[in-house]
Amino acid sequence: MSTFTLRWRNRELVLGNRTAIMGIVNVTPDSFSDGGRYLGVEAAVAQARRLVKDGADIIDIGGESTRPYAADVPLEKEIERVLPVIRQLAVSIPVPISIDTTKAVVADAALEAGAAIINDIGALGNDSEMPAVAARHQVPVIIMHMQGTPRTMQDNPVYTDLIGEVRQFLKDAMARAIAAGVAGHRIIIDPGIGFGKTAAHNMALIGNLSQLCDLGAPILVGPSRKAFIRKFLSAEAGTDLSADRPEVETGTQAAVAAAVMQGAHIVRVHNVANTRAMVRMLDAIRHAAA
Repeated sequence: MSTFTLRWRNRELVLGNRTAIMGIVNVTPDSFSDGGRYLGVEAAVAQARRLVKDGADIIDIGGESTRPYAADVPLEKEIERVLPVIRQLAVSIPVPISIDTTKAVVADAALEAGAAIINDIGALGNDSEMPAVAARHQVPVIIMHMQGTPRTMQDNPVYTDLIGEVRQFLKDAMARAIAAGVAGHRIIIDPGIGFGKTAAHNMALIGNLSQLCDLGAPILVGPSRKAFIRKFLSAEAGTDLSADRPEVETGTQAAVAAAVMQGAHIVRVHNVANTRAMVRMLDAIRHAAA
């Protein structure tokens, strides 16, 4: 696996020698898995601290749900949700905080408050000011592939060449970011599992993730508890499975394991403790094989 060293401000994050874990904290009332559970500042801060204790290398804070058909959140409301959480965490946890947003104003405010990474499902393209914010703050950015928008992406996702189209999208997005002043060595790519893809698309992307490795950027994959896992396992079980069922967690770990073996550098998950144990074993196996 290729190794990368992200350097910014007074931080350094080495990717590739071991799998990095991004822990999810949704400060939202309507996220598909834990909506409402961490909407309050105290609950969100406590959860983030738990995830760090469990082994998270990055904490991802989001104030707007990006589940399929989710409603847009006003700018002021998103800022109101995430900034108090980020301010408390920035002075109390030792790992970098990423802000999960497509809005430049939110990203700018979050970075001023102590966030250190931009996680943009819009690949810096939904808000024309986002590339300038990323370039000015000189922080790592995660650019993700998505077909459509959260409101439309699952209506009828169709690809002629799934891997080729995702690969080209990410390549073009990287080029646009670099042209806007974002340092190439600070770009992380995400194939967008669950964002404008069918269950078959998601599985094919994970199984062919290695075809993105030559883009020259670390790869983040986020399959945790997503609908394609629930749909497949529900069909097997003959009943609908909620996101927090043990079977879904097992399915998540299987998807994470496949992604790691295909070259993922960072995995974005809800259950950090389970993931940490699993990826440490996988990393040991990878190193032994090498």
